[in-house]
Amino acid sequence: MAEFLVFLFNFILGVLEEGFAYAIMALGVYITYKILDFPDLSVDGTFPLGGAVAVVLIIAGVNPVLTLFISFLAGALAGTIAGLIHVKLKVRDLFSGIIMMTALYSINLRIAGKSNVAIFSKDTIFENSFLEKYIPDSLKPYITVILLFIIILILKLILDFYLNTKSGYLLRAIGDNPTLVTSLAVDKGKIKIIGLALANGFVALSGAIYCQKSGFFEISMGTGTMTIGLASVIIGTNLFRKVSFIKSTTAVIIGSLLYKLCVSIAISLGMPASDLKLITAILFLGILVISSDRKRKVKSNA
Repeated sequence: MAEFLVFLFNFILGVLEEGFAYAIMALGVYITYKILDFPDLSVDGTFPLGGAVAVVLIIAGVNPVLTLFISFLAGALAGTIAGLIHVKLKVRDLFSGIIMMTALYSINLRIAGKSNVAIFSKDTIFENSFLEKYIPDSLKPYITVILLFIIILILKLILDFYLNTKSGYLLRAIGDNPTLVTSLAVDKGKIKIIGLALANGFVALSGAIYCQKSGFFEISMGTGTMTIGLASVIIGTNLFRKVSFIKSTTAVIIGSLLYKLCVSIAISLGMPASDLKLITAILFLGILVISSDRKRKVKSNA
């Protein structure tokens, strides 16, 4: 019994760590998918971009906290370029994301210098002399979850605040009613670029945090990022659609946790870790089918 409780506790701890780390990325996908209604595939490139920037800076001796801000800016720059390709060069939204994602693969390799970079012996936000000195031994096993929770809470509050500003309202209007934005004499292209910059900044920040948590960068770590983010957004927003007191950003975070819980259960039931992408695809397909069925039932009952 004691062994099972220990296993269960470590299982939940692992789900929380992974879920919170990916929830930051899911917030970025929420901005593009739910708010902008923009299929931004560049997130598969900006996630490892944030990781590449973070590990290179950490190896160079830069403060690991500072690397998070720089990674965010790197992602925001990539999002801005994707937006400019779409808005200024009149390239379709889907294609602009694909172009940026493809370009970022080579850019990430150039930044990192090679396909795998380890930082196990370097200070990170989760392992450093400050935490070693001031955090009690009893809390050290949980410090990763605690720090991730604090970070995701701060980011959620910042995003909630921004979405309630004038710029945030215009951002939401772009996805819901772009004609309204044009009638207000506001450049909707500019608002799209701002939204893409913010979204990809969140995704790159998530990549930087994930690399610091795992202790290494891997060039293919971004594969399937869009799928994971969409799954988290769809699970959260559909599950809490009728719960008015839970904000969409909170629902997305919970969706990320639930998604990672499903993946972890599948692996614990015997599926090999090498099948992770297959599990992701099957889960995402199931989520889409269930979501579509619900929409059809709502329409038939209307």
